Amino acid sequence: MKNFVEELRWRGLLSDLIPDTEEFLLKNKTTGYIGFDPTADSLHIGSLVPIILLKHFQIAGHKPIALVGGATGMVGDPSGKSSERNLLDEATLLKNIEGVKEQLSRYLDFNTTGDNAAELVNNYDWMKNITLIDFVRDVGKHLTVNYMMAKDSVKNRLESENGEGMSFTEFTYQLFQGYDFLHLYQNKNCKLQMGGSDQWGNITTGTELIRRKVQGKAYAITCPLITKADGTKFGKTAEGNVWLDAGRTSPYKFYQYWLNTSDEDAESYIKIFTFLDKSTIDNLIAEHKNAPHLRLLQKKIGEEVTIMTHGVEAYENAVKASAILFGSSTATDLRNLNEQTFLDVFEGVPQAEITTEQINKGLDIVAAFSETGFLKSNSEVRRALSENSISVNKEKVAEAYQISTADLIAEKYILLQRGKKSYFILKVKSQKMY
Repeated sequence: MKNFVEELRWRGLLSDLIPDTEEFLLKNKTTGYIGFDPTADSLHIGSLVPIILLKHFQIAGHKPIALVGGATGMVGDPSGKSSERNLLDEATLLKNIEGVKEQLSRYLDFNTTGDNAAELVNNYDWMKNITLIDFVRDVGKHLTVNYMMAKDSVKNRLESENGEGMSFTEFTYQLFQGYDFLHLYQNKNCKLQMGGSDQWGNITTGTELIRRKVQGKAYAITCPLITKADGTKFGKTAEGNVWLDAGRTSPYKFYQYWLNTSDEDAESYIKIFTFLDKSTIDNLIAEHKNAPHLRLLQKKIGEEVTIMTHGVEAYENAVKASAILFGSSTATDLRNLNEQTFLDVFEGVPQAEITTEQINKGLDIVAAFSETGFLKSNSEVRRALSENSISVNKEKVAEAYQISTADLIAEKYILLQRGKKSYFILKVKSQKMY
C-alpha cells in the first residue's frame, strides 16, 4: 500500500491529522471523502487542491468519494466567512450540482474495474427525508453546545468586529456535516474525511459524532490553504475567480494564470498541482534555478494542469495563442484560433467595424489603417509602410496589399499591427438580409 500521508507531506499538502491516521491507512484499504459546496455551477482553481487530494488517495489504492452538498448548500458553511452568505434556491442549487458533478468526473476515475472506483454522492439524497424532530433527537443530543461553541469557525464569527454574529442556520452547519460523515461511515464504510485546514472543526465534529453515537473510530486529514508569496489571494485575477469551466475562464486565460506564477510560488505549486514524482520535480526546480528566465516551472505547471482540466488540444491551442504576442507565430496560427481565444489574447485592443462588402471586394491597406482610426492619416500609413513596420495578421505587407476574406480570423476579425506592440482589430459587421 502506497503511503498516502507521506505523499501529501513531501508535497506540502498536509496540515493536520488525527493521531494514528497514517498507520491506519498503511494497513487498511480505506474509503475517504471530501465535500464540495455547490455555490456556483463551476468549481474554481481553489477547488483543485481537494480534488487532487482525492486523486492521490485513489492512486494510493484507496476509494475516494466526492460529496456534493445539495443539502448543506442550503445551509451555508461559516468556516472562513466574515458574514453570512445568501442562501440558494433549489433550482439554482440543482443546476450548480450538475455542473460540479461534470467537472469532478474529469479528474477522478469513476470507471476503474478495481474496488477503488471513485463515487459521487449528494447529501440531499439522505437528508431530504429526515424530519427536524428526528435530526434533533438522533444527532443533536450527542453533541453539547459547549463543544460546538469551541470550534474556531463559530468563535471567530462571534468575536468578529462587524458584530453580525451567527444565525442558528449557520450554527447548525457542523451538525449537518458531522451527520454526512456518520451516514457515509455507516452506509459506505467510509473511515476518513479530508478537506482544507479551515474545515478541521467541522470534520472533527463528524469523528466525534461517530465516536459518541456508534462507538466507532474515524479519521481526519486536512491540507493547508494555498496562499501566494506576495500576499494576494490564490486563484484570483483582476477579473475575479479562475474557474475550471472553459465558458467562465477560457483555457488560454487558465494557462496564462499558471504561466504568470512567481518563481517562489512555482516551486511549491509544481508539487501541489501536478502528479510528477519527486525526482522529476527536484530536477525541474534545479533546472529552473539555473535559467529562471526560461520559466520552465511555470510552463510545466501550466501544461500539466491545463491538460488535466481542459485536455491536450486546449493546452496546445493555449500555447500557440501565448506565442502570438511574442512574434513566434504565423498568420495561419492566428487564423486557426477560435473567437474566444483570439479576443482573450488581444483583450483591450481597440476595434473598428468594416462591412462585408468592403472585405469581399478587397480593402486597400492604406484605407484599412487610416479610415478606421488606427493611424491618423494616409501619409502616416505610407511612411510606416516604407519603414516596413505594417503587418496584417502578424505578417509584413506592402502598399499594394489588399485585405480580403482570406485574412479573416474566426471568420470575422483581422489583426492590424504597427511595429511590435501597437495592435488594432477590424471586425466585419454582419449585414442583415431583408
